[in-house]
Amino acid sequence: MGKRVWRAVVAGGAAAVFTAVAAVPAGAAEGGASFSRIQVNGGKPIVIGTTKEVAVPASFRMTTTKQWKAPGLLFLHRNKGEEQLWHSIETNDCPTKGPGICDINERMYFDPSVWDMRNSEAGAWRVGAQVHFKDGSGDTDDKGMAVYVKRNSRLTVNAAPEPVAKGKTVTVTGKVTRANWETRKYAAYGGRHVSLQFKPSGSSSYTTVKKVYANGSGSLKTTVKAAKTGTWRWSYGGNTTTGPSKSSGDNVVVK
Repeated sequence: MGKRVWRAVVAGGAAAVFTAVAAVPAGAAEGGASFSRIQVNGGKPIVIGTTKEVAVPASFRMTTTKQWKAPGLLFLHRNKGEEQLWHSIETNDCPTKGPGICDINERMYFDPSVWDMRNSEAGAWRVGAQVHFKDGSGDTDDKGMAVYVKRNSRLTVNAAPEPVAKGKTVTVTGKVTRANWETRKYAAYGGRHVSLQFKPSGSSSYTTVKKVYANGSGSLKTTVKAAKTGTWRWSYGGNTTTGPSKSSGDNVVVK
């Protein structure tokens, strides 16, 4: 099921209008426009939690042989355009309405607290580009670029005892969870391979000490020997549907 969008043109004070994107053609585009210099989120995945709106920067160059109604836009789609993922989009205007070249800066907004999102929407999406012309025609292109949309993950940590005698055992626990877009809450993310990291006192960087699998409830637990004072944390690298995360650090003084 596709998503509809409030599309607002920022420059020139134009009013927002309600619009929907046409399905992306499987073969050649309708014609009249080409889209180049495409960037979406700096090439990074789009990671979305449960409550905060995420603003994704995008940019592209549109070259047309006709006059357009409004600047073109980029959008995310899959299944040949049958599914579209976006909530609202803002673009800049251009000095002229074409034909010619227009460099466009855009922001895609995703707000899981307002719009219903399905967990199945996490994963790979394709970039489409579209423009509507004054003569009633339009051009919609599949640009063949993949963008990953991911569910945010979180980690907690606790290292004990604090303080600890040198050579004794430190037990480090925690939990890995990820955003459930359908319930708008974070839920246990079991079976994850998570790195335990340590930063000695006075150092600015963490080093991975070992890797631990979370149990079915997302809980993490392991033991290490206390060698020096420093800070412990968990780090998860993410996957194709889930963003990476790091816990806060828990400092343990070794006496």
